[in-house]
Amino acid sequence: MNTDKEAFLREFGNDYGYPSAPFNIDQIRASQFKRLDGLVYLDHAGSTLYSESQMEAVLNDLTTSVYGNPHSQSDTSLATCDIVREARQQVLDHCNASPKDYKCIFTSGATAALKLVGEAFPWSSESNFMYTMENHNSVLGIREYALDRGASAFAIDIEEAGHHGGVSRSTSSSIKVSPHPIQRRNQARFPGEAPTGYAHNLFAFPSECNFSGVRFSLDLVKIIKEDAERILTGPPFCKGCWMVLIDAAKGCATKPPDLSKYPADFVVISFYKLFGYPTGLGALIVRNEAAKLLKKTYFSGGTVAASFADIDFVKRRNDIEELFEDGTASFLSIASIRHGFKLLNTITISAISRHTSLLSTYVRKQLLALRHDNGSGVCVLYGGFNSEAGHVCWDDNDIIHGKPTGAVRVSFGYMSTFEDAKKFIDFIVSSFVSVPYQSGQVHLPRSIPYSSEGCERRLSTTAFRLKSITIYPIKSCAGFSVEGWPLSNTEMHLITTFIDLSQGILFVESPRCKRKLRINLKSDSYCGGKEAMDLQAQRYEVQGYHNEVNIWFSNALARPCTLLRCSSSQYYPCLGKRGSVGMCRDVETRLNFVNEAQFLLISEESVSDLNSRLRSNVQKSSTGPQIQLNPLRFRPNLVISGGEPYDEDGWLSLKIGNKCFTSLGGCNRCQMINLDNQAGQVQKSTEPLATLASYRRIKGKILFGILLRYENDNEVGQEADSWLQVGQEVDPNFD
Repeated sequence: MNTDKEAFLREFGNDYGYPSAPFNIDQIRASQFKRLDGLVYLDHAGSTLYSESQMEAVLNDLTTSVYGNPHSQSDTSLATCDIVREARQQVLDHCNASPKDYKCIFTSGATAALKLVGEAFPWSSESNFMYTMENHNSVLGIREYALDRGASAFAIDIEEAGHHGGVSRSTSSSIKVSPHPIQRRNQARFPGEAPTGYAHNLFAFPSECNFSGVRFSLDLVKIIKEDAERILTGPPFCKGCWMVLIDAAKGCATKPPDLSKYPADFVVISFYKLFGYPTGLGALIVRNEAAKLLKKTYFSGGTVAASFADIDFVKRRNDIEELFEDGTASFLSIASIRHGFKLLNTITISAISRHTSLLSTYVRKQLLALRHDNGSGVCVLYGGFNSEAGHVCWDDNDIIHGKPTGAVRVSFGYMSTFEDAKKFIDFIVSSFVSVPYQSGQVHLPRSIPYSSEGCERRLSTTAFRLKSITIYPIKSCAGFSVEGWPLSNTEMHLITTFIDLSQGILFVESPRCKRKLRINLKSDSYCGGKEAMDLQAQRYEVQGYHNEVNIWFSNALARPCTLLRCSSSQYYPCLGKRGSVGMCRDVETRLNFVNEAQFLLISEESVSDLNSRLRSNVQKSSTGPQIQLNPLRFRPNLVISGGEPYDEDGWLSLKIGNKCFTSLGGCNRCQMINLDNQAGQVQKSTEPLATLASYRRIKGKILFGILLRYENDNEVGQEADSWLQVGQEVDPNFD
């Protein structure tokens, strides 16, 4: 056991890893989550993971039992009804809700449950919909129903004295509510609607914020329902009955609301956030008295006892569940949730809450302690644990200097481990923490643009040469190397290509096709007129070739294909004076099917440095084969030699021979560089992208190589003089 874990256990050992459960955390991971070996999963707020034993039980259940439609009359249907009834009770038990007071309505998810409340709530022009600023979009969507019915809607900020993200005991005197501007869409009452002086109002809040993890005090339920007049000043808010909705989709996984203590009217649940499976199933726990007020318009199979097609008559069912569950419920999914609840009950929710909370506390403390080499903090934590930063979600700091800001959400589940948390901290340190420069170390500041200061003097005596030229006539196909190539204002893994310039012919070969394809590159070889198409958020004008070309590629790739030759949209990325990348309008050059620019330049020295880092990583881990990358792995058009690794990062422009190019900034790499074509077989790994991410990540992008635009000053007809040749000198410019 390493020293970091020993220190962690000294502080948190009593609650870490389920010491009182039949299986501890290490046993759970080893037996139930073998698929996580080598992976770190920290998005349990999005969806937690199902266990192996859970899915084995589901499979065994479905393959040994016969479940019929619960709306039919048969033995198998009655058996299904019993399973569904038991599932409803398990959901109520999870929130300590008595079946005398509450009912469980199954829905297609938490969003569908919220939508049901919004559609059926008895809104009027005197109603109010109040919600906390920290709410999921699916909750905010209820506002549309309220506003359309003439009700008022407004958000509030809640301040609780002495409350810092944990569950606290609150009273109306300890809570301060600050309302935002009131929204109202329809001022006039609906025809026939008279003022009653009494209305039904709805207050919605999450038991745990989906963004920051902050837990709201459940005392808000009683405070709003019983003492709204004290904390909501002004007559519009004091009229009528206040009802409360809790969005517990996230909070139920670690701290479900106890409805015997906090009698909310509506509680929303999502099962895949509880135990990973099934997806597409949620529930609305509704208080019986509240359900009687809901006004349902639509009826469907299963929700009515009788209806007639030729007259306006329908008799709806009396049971709350049957009345609101449209159509046949997802009874196979419902039958599966008992296996998830069995797992949670074995570990116990209280133990899960303690386990996940201490992992969160550990990560929070570690992140707050991180410092850059200049002493500044590395991270800003949102929510109640870092309130001194003055930043909460949706405030004015979401836009800083005209640019949107972002955040990374880390969330833990019952199977999360200390090792998961530690790997995340190590990732932050290696990827985002700036460390002091050490002699002999190639240092690229992480999370800030590369600085070229001081490079001109060092590079003035450094010779750069063009080492190789590679042409890629067809996007995503293999390229071919040449000693020289003409430049113009247009640019040119098993399919190989070659262009014969003297004939103007593109030759294409594939092991699947006996015949070599010959494509005439002259403009008169096109078939049909120009058409517009969208690709990668850009619009292109395209022209097609004759059908025999499309048939050849369809045979080569074993799928229907169409070969198009096109020019690009009128926008290109450009590098600003301060190194910032933006989108500029380009009306002077044309691009074909390229991702971002005409040319991609790679430095042999940069590739060599990357190879050194890859070898070092293999030696440290003592696992995996040695990796030796060729520059062509990155599909460059131009490979240069000379200088130091990553010199090219600071270039604003350059000359190759007497041809001028503008740097458009770094090339953002994706997982395509992890694909290695060996003897016709494509092998996929995590490298080299993982290593590049550890030291080449800048503002969320992983940059390697630079993008170039050719600045063609030649007159029309003089393009024949514009050639690049291997061996030409490369002269960078930093002005």
